Amino acid sequence: MPENQGLFISFEGIDGVGKSTQADLMESYLADRGLEVVRTLEPGGTELGVEIRHLLLHRKGEVSVRSEALLYAADRAHHVASKIRPALAKGQIVISDRFLDSSVAYQGAGRQLDLTEVRDLSLWAVDNLLPDLTVLLDLDAEAASIRRGQTGAEPDRLEREKISFFEAARDTYKQLAAAEPKRFHLVDASQDPDSIWKQIQPRLETLLESKGL
Repeated sequence: MPENQGLFISFEGIDGVGKSTQADLMESYLADRGLEVVRTLEPGGTELGVEIRHLLLHRKGEVSVRSEALLYAADRAHHVASKIRPALAKGQIVISDRFLDSSVAYQGAGRQLDLTEVRDLSLWAVDNLLPDLTVLLDLDAEAASIRRGQTGAEPDRLEREKISFFEAARDTYKQLAAAEPKRFHLVDASQDPDSIWKQIQPRLETLLESKGL
């Protein structure tokens, strides 16, 4: 069976924009249509990925910026090889909370590494696999910070970064979306979840139709 019988959809945006909520809504919508969905995330979408996620987000002590970028790439390479590509080959729809655009925004802009080098590293890691659709939820960094604080959860290492870190990541995300309008769907995440979903649904329907699903 050809590799991309299924669909690959990613959700992107800085922490606190509501990616998980919209991924939940999309998963339910697709399941109601009788389509088989595989939900995943980065980092941590595989057993190995859980260990890498701990190293990246919860381990005490500093992680050098290049080491961080390489760890994310290692997680992504294994994630694609062991979970995403096999699911696509089975004709399933993969919904991932984050993919390589996160590395360009966070490790590239946020950590002030070369954006092209970070993107090239990620593309090499995934053997050039890109999502069919990337939903970018866009929200002011201050507003996103307030939302994160309202969850009551202990912030991880990245979530504790300064507002300037998230502003840089947000700006880069918007640049990526402008450069690839056929793949990205930019949505104002300041709205309520139902309103956001109503803006995502037509783009999803168009994609499903194009794939005969």
